[in-house]
Amino acid sequence: MKLKLNSWALLSTLPGLALAKADPFNNRHAHLVRQAATTAPPLATFTGIPPLSSITMGMATRPPPQFVATHSPGATPPISGAPVLPTSLVLTGWPIADKVPDTNSPEVQAWMKELDGIHIPDIPPTKDSNCAADPAAAADAAKRGWWTCGGYTRSTDIVACPKKLDWGVSFDDGPSPYKPNLLAKLKEKNVKATFFVVGSRVIERPGMLIEEYMTGHEISVHTWSHASLTTLTNAQIVAELGWTRKAIRTVLGVTPTTMRPPKGDIDDRVRAISLAMGMVPILWTSTPDGGKFDSNDWRVAGGLVTGPQAFSIFEDIMRNATTFNTGFVTLQHDLFEITVDLAVGYTLDVALSHQPKFALQRVGECMGIPEGNLYRETNQNTSFPYTNLTAGGLDVDGDGKVDIKNSGKNAASPISIPLWGSLSVVGLAVVNILL
Repeated sequence: MKLKLNSWALLSTLPGLALAKADPFNNRHAHLVRQAATTAPPLATFTGIPPLSSITMGMATRPPPQFVATHSPGATPPISGAPVLPTSLVLTGWPIADKVPDTNSPEVQAWMKELDGIHIPDIPPTKDSNCAADPAAAADAAKRGWWTCGGYTRSTDIVACPKKLDWGVSFDDGPSPYKPNLLAKLKEKNVKATFFVVGSRVIERPGMLIEEYMTGHEISVHTWSHASLTTLTNAQIVAELGWTRKAIRTVLGVTPTTMRPPKGDIDDRVRAISLAMGMVPILWTSTPDGGKFDSNDWRVAGGLVTGPQAFSIFEDIMRNATTFNTGFVTLQHDLFEITVDLAVGYTLDVALSHQPKFALQRVGECMGIPEGNLYRETNQNTSFPYTNLTAGGLDVDGDGKVDIKNSGKNAASPISIPLWGSLSVVGLAVVNILL
């Protein structure tokens, strides 16, 4: 069955956006865009959210909501067996915020040992993580498993929930000053989400991360500086993942076993490094004809689409989701006031009121992964995360001392299987290594 995600016809007309495939259903989406412009927009359902037509780049901003910490140091998390929250935080000595970290630091040198004995494909870094800017890499995208250029996935990727109508809810790039509104909305609707957090933001707003974790949301790695990982060297990728992993553990006391590459920019080299460091990649759902379940809220913040157009795209995602035989994972963002306003004022409510009914869940939850297995300290699976026996365990702190003992299984065996080759439309085989 050929699935249609007609919103990409709109995006293909925007300046500077070269899409891998043209959507053949332009006429229907042009109608949807015209309809969005002429039909009365939905009303906001959260106090203080502006009309949908006003949500666009350059909109009047409001003071961020006040954040009040509700969890004390040493508090017990909701995950069985998890260590209590750290009683002190060291928030100095971290890399420069939003810059690719120095690869010569002792920490990065320690983390590089996690790659010892692991086959890392010899794939040259891409130029700008952009198909048009790197035609040679684009021509080789299928062999590279390059998701950005062609949507190629592997069986080790999580890209969709197994059960039809299950919706893996995820937000990237926080924690942000506007997160309290999103957390309040999710609590009001009894919805839990997966937050892919940037290391620089974690150190900037540790209390916000604690609130996310302690209220039952899943936490995953989203790099230190939000760099496009396929453009980096192996050591730079290790630095981006390692510092974020350390930041999360410093604040929460636990180490995620999953990650999401910024902008979905991943290939087999990035996959191998992520898996060698004990992190399974999570992307978002794609259709066979190239459309992606990306809310495009970030394009509103960037001035590329308007609030009503983004809402139309979101509605189109829901229409297409009902044609899937599996569930799906979407991409939204919580970094900007605009993206949070769209979520709390409009998209979450329309998702919850949709017929047939969607089951909005955390990504790990919709995959059937025990919550504890999403963190290294509480993981009960003896074959994952992969631990390189050369190092004798995981050195999250990067201080040369093993923090978490290995399970007695060598990473070289499961990871050395070729990532090159087997493509996965749904990418559900990874569940077996986390269950």
